[in-house]
Amino acid sequence: MAEHQAHGQHQPRSHQVVKAATAVTAGGSLLVLSGLTLAGTVIALTIATPLLVIFSPVLVPAVITVALLTMGFLASGGFGVAALTVLSWIYRYVTGKHPPGADQIDHARMKLASKAREMKDRAEQFGQQHLTTGQQQQTS
Repeated sequence: MAEHQAHGQHQPRSHQVVKAATAVTAGGSLLVLSGLTLAGTVIALTIATPLLVIFSPVLVPAVITVALLTMGFLASGGFGVAALTVLSWIYRYVTGKHPPGADQIDHARMKLASKAREMKDRAEQFGQQHLTTGQQQQTS
């Protein structure tokens, strides 16, 4: 038991030194890499800024045009895919292949048909009552 506690909680000194050396090496190299990236970014921005200022009357409209064209193509492609999906669903529904959601459509159709029949029956009853009331008024 004492051997398990000593091994589980305390690592050998050499193992701790290796871990620390690895952490310092990895951290230092990443710190140097981030410094080089920052320096490269500042140099690139310093060189590119005059070019961007000189060409901005051309670049800004060009970027806007390219962005609008890209969005237009993506939107038209998305709408085309949506249309094909809907047409495929309708085809499968009409041919009786029972696509997802067909139960809900059938339930709604039956509900609408029953309400339409109910309204038709009410209209006929109202029409008969109206005719009966009109005939009674004429005989009086």
